[in-house]
Amino acid sequence: MSPPHEEGGRYADFPEGFFSRMDDGDDADFYRQPRLVTHIDDGAIAAVSAFYGELGVTGEVLDLCSSWISHLPLRPARLVVLGMNAEELARNEVAHEAVVRDLNHDPTLPFPDASFDTVVCTVSVDYLTRPFEVFDEVARVLRPGGSFGCTFSNRCFPSKAIRGWLAGDDRFHVQLVAEYFRRSQGWNEVQAAHCNPGAPGDPLYAVWAQRT
Repeated sequence: MSPPHEEGGRYADFPEGFFSRMDDGDDADFYRQPRLVTHIDDGAIAAVSAFYGELGVTGEVLDLCSSWISHLPLRPARLVVLGMNAEELARNEVAHEAVVRDLNHDPTLPFPDASFDTVVCTVSVDYLTRPFEVFDEVARVLRPGGSFGCTFSNRCFPSKAIRGWLAGDDRFHVQLVAEYFRRSQGWNEVQAAHCNPGAPGDPLYAVWAQRT
């Protein structure tokens, strides 16, 4: 289902079809079968965990677009995992709560304002067809000064990643996620990093900002 983008709004100056996918069918069908696999190699996973440790994930944490593993360096005081497949989320041994939610169908987050200290999104930002609404919601549920960190590599399910992501390289992906923050409400200065430069295997990038 194509997203109902805002007329003349934040999506207006992106090329037509930028946020569409090769497979615009119901995401619930695509994610119906659990995939108990990792989507990046061990080196990139280690880089994710190290970055989240630096970001700070000891308090109340929301893991967006989550699965059976949250790549955190330790179990936080409270971890809520939100994703597409109930069985995958139930297998997440460090989660305290699980929520099934299709953010492309409904980008709202079912939590009160200022519920979390940190939000993370691991190798999934490329699948968001309504990123600005999602980033607005993340800002709403974060406490002032809380951080939102997005990590990603160069792997994806091509049929479900947005066409704009598929058309760009790693540098473009970093710029695009930074733009998601800039066009959303409630963020301080955006920061970005290549977390494992020179390492063999999958690259790992991070883009993050703090709630104002």
